[in-house]
Amino acid sequence: MKITVIGSGYVGLVSGICFAKLGHEVVCVDKDETKISKLKSGVIPIFEPGLKELLHEVVAAKKISFTTNLREALNGSKPVFIAVGTPQDEDGSADLSYVLSAAKEIAQLSNSYKLIITKSTVPAKTGAKIKKLVLETNPSLDFAVASNPEFLREGCAINDFMNPDRIVIGVADEKSQKILAEIYQKFSPQKLVFTDIITAELIKYASNSFLATKISFINEIADLCEIVGGDIKQLAHAIGLDSRIGEKFLNPGPGFGGSCFPKDIMAIVNVAQENKVDLSLINSVIASNKNRKMKMLAKISAILDGKITGKKIALLGLAFKANTDDIRYSPAISIAKELLKEGAKISAHDFEAIENSKHELTNFSEIEFFDDVYEAMKDADLIVIATEWPQYRKLDFTKISTRKIVDLRNLFDAKKMHETGFEYFYIGGKS
Repeated sequence: MKITVIGSGYVGLVSGICFAKLGHEVVCVDKDETKISKLKSGVIPIFEPGLKELLHEVVAAKKISFTTNLREALNGSKPVFIAVGTPQDEDGSADLSYVLSAAKEIAQLSNSYKLIITKSTVPAKTGAKIKKLVLETNPSLDFAVASNPEFLREGCAINDFMNPDRIVIGVADEKSQKILAEIYQKFSPQKLVFTDIITAELIKYASNSFLATKISFINEIADLCEIVGGDIKQLAHAIGLDSRIGEKFLNPGPGFGGSCFPKDIMAIVNVAQENKVDLSLINSVIASNKNRKMKMLAKISAILDGKITGKKIALLGLAFKANTDDIRYSPAISIAKELLKEGAKISAHDFEAIENSKHELTNFSEIEFFDDVYEAMKDADLIVIATEWPQYRKLDFTKISTRKIVDLRNLFDAKKMHETGFEYFYIGGKS
């Protein structure tokens, strides 16, 4: 089946390449001529493990193409996925201008049946807005609207697409359901969850809000453990064995970040406010996560006896999580900014996010970036591990002269670290 994907950012690109891997004929459309030119040359504008290799595979199989010409891309294609950005407005709501603009262009340029599918994360009732706009723009067009939210974790996106827990599909008619069932025919029918459109739109927000809540919960329990003398690692393991709770998202840390959780929980709160529903629990999660970064700063300050000014701090990790170059809402970046404001000198390391971080931290002069992690740690007064890159677990401690380590990701065993001669501080336990 021919599939058109509008938007070649993270969601659109991963989805388009994976659709092509499933055997569909995919055309990815983007207005950014430079991006399209690079993609045609096999250059990926984002870091995602395995994506470059998979792109080369589907290009060689002639299953994917890239263009800036939407009219050309729509020709002969029934399903059209909208995968453009939905940035956060000042009031916390999702900015739907790119989504609605894409829908309007589809209406203007189409003269045959189109199934317009939102792959972007959008608030409830967006499908109705798209339907109204398309009807106003091209009243004679035969079309339908559907919702197929993505559940792609950065760093694991290909596996998440090809081996999903579920595929959520919101439709309003049987024809739409048949088309989407055909698109996903290589997956077990039990994986396909068909709902109405509004429910599908809500599922993505509800899922991310629940996971954000779980993260904030374990972070606050970690704080309690530190005060009363418990150990969060043992606690998290024990409660995770309860099948009602599960072991995932029970790793305490500096708070959640990235392009999804912070934006999505703000958006669902905005939807609730518009409909006069009080989401007090989610509001508390937002506040807890905001305070989390300052708690991490206070922890670092206390370890340095309140004397941050002039201290050289090696910051290991800048991305919001491992296996990505994404620094959006990254706790590491927030902590770096606060430390720099307090007069610290930072030597920073990351495996993929250095270039993005240089742009974000360009106004700070007392930060230096290193490709070599050992050079970053050289002569540091304190080492702070801020991103859970698995490579950090394999550090050669015989090459590290700095004795104080603050591990905000709990990568190491505290007992072994102390036996090695380090002052090791971690989240949620006696250090």
